[in-house]
Amino acid sequence: MKLFSSKQLYEAENQTIKKQGIETFDLMERAATQLFTWIDSRLKGAQVPIHIFCGIGNNGGDGLALGRMLINNGYNVKIYIANFTDKRSKCFLTNYNRIKESTKSWPILMTSEHDFPQIQNDDIIIDCLFGIGINRPIEGWVKQLIQYLNSQAAFKLSVDIPSGLSANEPLLDAEAVLKANHTLTFHSPKLSFFLPETGVFVPYFEILDLGFDAEYISETTPIAQLIAQPEAQQFYKQRSKFSHKGNYGHALIIGGSKGKVGAVSLASKAALKAGAGLVTAYVPEGANVILQTSVPEVMTLCDNSEDYLQHIDFEMIPTCIAIGMGMGQHEQSGLALGELFEKLSNVPVVIDADALNLMAKDKSLLEKIPKQSILTPHEGELKRLLGAWKNDFDKIEKAKAFSKKHEVILIIKGAHSLVVNGEAIYINTTGNPGMATAGSGDVLSGIIAGLLAQGYDALLATVFGVYLHGSAGNLAAFEDGYEALTASTIIDYIGKAYLELFKQETEEPTASQG
Repeated sequence: MKLFSSKQLYEAENQTIKKQGIETFDLMERAATQLFTWIDSRLKGAQVPIHIFCGIGNNGGDGLALGRMLINNGYNVKIYIANFTDKRSKCFLTNYNRIKESTKSWPILMTSEHDFPQIQNDDIIIDCLFGIGINRPIEGWVKQLIQYLNSQAAFKLSVDIPSGLSANEPLLDAEAVLKANHTLTFHSPKLSFFLPETGVFVPYFEILDLGFDAEYISETTPIAQLIAQPEAQQFYKQRSKFSHKGNYGHALIIGGSKGKVGAVSLASKAALKAGAGLVTAYVPEGANVILQTSVPEVMTLCDNSEDYLQHIDFEMIPTCIAIGMGMGQHEQSGLALGELFEKLSNVPVVIDADALNLMAKDKSLLEKIPKQSILTPHEGELKRLLGAWKNDFDKIEKAKAFSKKHEVILIIKGAHSLVVNGEAIYINTTGNPGMATAGSGDVLSGIIAGLLAQGYDALLATVFGVYLHGSAGNLAAFEDGYEALTASTIIDYIGKAYLELFKQETEEPTASQG
């Protein structure tokens, strides 16, 4: 699913109005009808008090139109206007005047904190104060209004986006954003729904289709793409009946050091479970017995050193390489990493953990990274590579610049992991807080290596690998709970994650937080 900027969404609206021969007001009626249908299907005429808070722009116009429809269908509705300026949109005024046709109780004009209404715990608040076009912080008594609404126990429903939140810009003021219980967003979710600093205001959302112009949507390059089950299904490559292990590649997993052999064991097993035909682990001599015992399906090659990697020398020709898991940060290991980078050609590489830390220590290694390598840092490793960032959006911009400069694919791990490939961003929808556990990242690197071994290209292996990793984690957490989830359990559910791809999707609200 494509995600668009606020500017692109306005252009989509304009193109829709032009090509469909309608007015802005007609599109607003379409939006209000969708909102009404959603609410009516759940309340079924229940006389719970509904408080609709409207701004004086088009988002407020949506609220007025919705209020009219609810009133006409017998609901107990009160409408409030945040009357903080004399400037009003044309559609707002049209819908404001149409309220006359439905009720003698006109919307209540609020001009200060003294106008805030009493709201009971069982009431419903509908937020139509500000939309995606907000470009400056909310101040004064309107900010107080949002804080007042946030303090209420009533269920809070935001229309399109919680008031005070931008679609694709940093937070203007975290204390002036409505904390919605649920958001009904138009056409597609917004980038801010998926980032840690802003996504906390959108715990759940659903998408309402306004029938935007299909040609514009198809031809316009989005600011990001959302990867869910329908997209992931298309990534899957079915196996041939007459294939053999040689058809599915040979992954070389390089890592391990004294006390950190588990990391390379996890990555190796994950590569096998993801579908690699063969897996060899290149480890220090002291790790050989551990690998052969813990993952008997994996072959091993050993460094001359007992405790850490001093030289990375092999005669085999791997289909792909994953390096860094448990590798340690010994100076000699860094030199061996640089030597490996220099001699690699046309072999896709996953770079993780200590390999990333060695690169952050020795910036000359950054210039040797094979093109289209896949970097899988956790937040600390990412910060060592990119430097500090001001906010989540600044982090994305730094990641895009790094990806373009070094021609690599970069994963920003999180509740919704992002895959950054130049200007392109792919947002994952699977995963849960239980996956914040030791070894989870090693499993992810192994899964990606397993996909690369099977012939998936670097970008597809990364996006699909992140999805499968999160899906396996979800299935495991469903059985064991968040707290008991371990990296080994995630591996055990990789096969079920493949099967889950083709199960019928249930119609449930989308959780924007993990």
